[in-house]
Amino acid sequence: MRTGTGTATAAPDQRAVLVAVELPGADIALDDDLTEALELTRAVGAELAATLVCRRNQVDPALFIGSGKTAELAELVTASCADLVIFNHPLSPSQERNLERILKCQVIDRIGLILDIFARRARSHEGKLQVELAQLKHLSTRLVRGWTHLERQKGGIGLRGPGESQLETDRRLIRVRIRLLEARLERSVNQRINSRRNRSETPTVALVGYTNSGKSTLFNALTESEVFAADLLFATLDSTLRRLELPDSEPVILVDTVGFVRRLPHALVAAFRSTLEEVRSASLLLHVVDSSRTDERQMMMAQVNGVLDDIGAGDIPQIEVMNKIDLTDHAPAHPAGNGGVERVWLSAHSGSGVDLLRSAVGQRFAASRMRKTLHLPRCDGQLRAGVFRLGQVRHEHFDADGAWQVEFDIGRGELARLAPLLAAAGTDTLPTSAITVEQ
Repeated sequence: MRTGTGTATAAPDQRAVLVAVELPGADIALDDDLTEALELTRAVGAELAATLVCRRNQVDPALFIGSGKTAELAELVTASCADLVIFNHPLSPSQERNLERILKCQVIDRIGLILDIFARRARSHEGKLQVELAQLKHLSTRLVRGWTHLERQKGGIGLRGPGESQLETDRRLIRVRIRLLEARLERSVNQRINSRRNRSETPTVALVGYTNSGKSTLFNALTESEVFAADLLFATLDSTLRRLELPDSEPVILVDTVGFVRRLPHALVAAFRSTLEEVRSASLLLHVVDSSRTDERQMMMAQVNGVLDDIGAGDIPQIEVMNKIDLTDHAPAHPAGNGGVERVWLSAHSGSGVDLLRSAVGQRFAASRMRKTLHLPRCDGQLRAGVFRLGQVRHEHFDADGAWQVEFDIGRGELARLAPLLAAAGTDTLPTSAITVEQ
């Protein structure tokens, strides 16, 4: 089956054979690698008919697994009535074509599989553009035939020029489509930058972590939202933003982001740069970890931190969130270091320990809050309402002469939003010198 952009994709009724190969210097044990490959296969919706696991000292340049294993794989495909073979490794275009010729069925590699999952899960207009761009850049090296349908998407890009082969026409159409998508994404990036600038006074906290670590479930638990959350790899692709109220601190913007995975295709990282920009501009990262996967969690955390370094977010402060303690015997906890709470153990699913995380985040931002005292006539209700809305009132009373005095805590961003009301009160109600805002 082919998508509108030419992506090799698995239909829900396809039967697939999964191929996993252990190579020297692998960063993960073969069993763990196979487990993740099975989850990716489940996420794409194909029925797993059989699995072929083998070890090789080096990759075969023509068939990846060599002629002997390819013959064994062909027998397995025939015996299991499979019409799709999934390699849990990147394949070169020539390897993919050679395998398809011998196996007589569709072959997709790990990159194509992840791209297909992203294509299924993208919901927003920007997300769909990002996925299509990554698909086209990946598949442009795999052109053999059948891409002329792309000209209908652009409208009037043309007919084949004199002496131009079909393959050259197809490549030209893809280049035009890529430029069109990049221009659309650039406009989307500018809109996102403007939106971020409008809320720059409010700190941003971003949820990051390995895919299926429970970020969206935690996002819902913290913000009482209902964003899509499922026990699937890459359940979230599109960033979601919500206001998060914190104890003893100003509110922040909480961002749910796409999950990371080992060997995440570079084309996807590049295509999702505008989405990942939300991570890079955050004041604090909540690194969500599946604590129930004790053998793999260090590897997963290293992979996430590697991607954060790649996008320029490696130096942003983090709180490690050890999620899914309901699957272990660990109790909710938030041990503190010299810089405050650095790790919180909780279960986003049951809600146990979520308040500890909210408190830990509040402590991180409490240092940026200031205590102010404001004096003005009791008749200035608009400013009083603004103080109650944007700050946290500690004490208020009225003097004998009718003046109103309020003591409140407020963050720097919220104080900037209160400034117009202060200016209005100073100009229209009292001389500026009659209003005092004290540290």
